Amino acid sequence: MQVTRWGNSLAIRLPAAVVEALSLKEGDDIEVRVVGERVFDIARDQSRLRALDRIRSLRKPLPAGWSFDRDEANERSS
Repeated sequence: MQVTRWGNSLAIRLPAAVVEALSLKEGDDIEVRVVGERVFDIARDQSRLRALDRIRSLRKPLPAGWSFDRDEANERSS
């Protein structure tokens, strides 16, 4: 891999084998960690999924018969 300039940052181009192994596509987030003096690890960024799992674990069931009324909600916020 070659390091190149991208604006004010430096960038590397991932080899096709890495892209295929991680099933990456343009726009995906990845984590890059230094694991040795001259070694790094690339993995899919799981922070968003972990955050969603934490939010889902806080979900509570709504009361029976509850419904959302947008007009009523807007009246309360005025």
